[in-house]
Amino acid sequence: MRRKHIFLIALLTFLGLAPSLRAQDFALKTNIISDATLSPNLGAEITVAPKWSLDLSGQLNAWDLDNGKKWKHWLVQPEARYWFCEATSGHFLGLHALGGEYNFGHIDMPFKFLGSNFKKLKDNRYQGWFAGAGVAYGYSWLLGKHWNLEAEIGLGWVYTRYDVYECEGCGRKTASGRHHNYVGPTKAAINLVYVF
Repeated sequence: MRRKHIFLIALLTFLGLAPSLRAQDFALKTNIISDATLSPNLGAEITVAPKWSLDLSGQLNAWDLDNGKKWKHWLVQPEARYWFCEATSGHFLGLHALGGEYNFGHIDMPFKFLGSNFKKLKDNRYQGWFAGAGVAYGYSWLLGKHWNLEAEIGLGWVYTRYDVYECEGCGRKTASGRHHNYVGPTKAAINLVYVF
């Protein structure tokens, strides 16, 4: 419940800044990569100085998959951006945080990646929360008066605590309070951006 209060405070603070901005200092966006994985998302960005902006993105995947598979999560990712030219166009560096909750299981992903063993998802279900931080590089192309296309990649660290459940019917808990540290990609985005 505490994480939800923190998210709500961050969102209200972000939205509280929006009315004092000129229209061209505000943009809405969607990450096409997340959309392709059926994880609806929305982002907003405000310019706070000629070369600085604040970005807040969130996504939600609440779908039940067939055959008892689970791939549910929500994610919030605030980011401060420094633009090399002017805010919302060209190259930028970002410093982001991320947090959320997940419920994954009964999915056949037969590989390991940067210390995370995704093979275990086939026989178990994992439910928990995560938080982390990272740095990012991106570029924004102007497509028209109100449209931009933005690409971004980020690297960082994520800490997670989770419980493990049997995958047969995704029932009985087999482990509690486990944790894992992940270091690697923390952000990948191709954003379609509408600038007001």
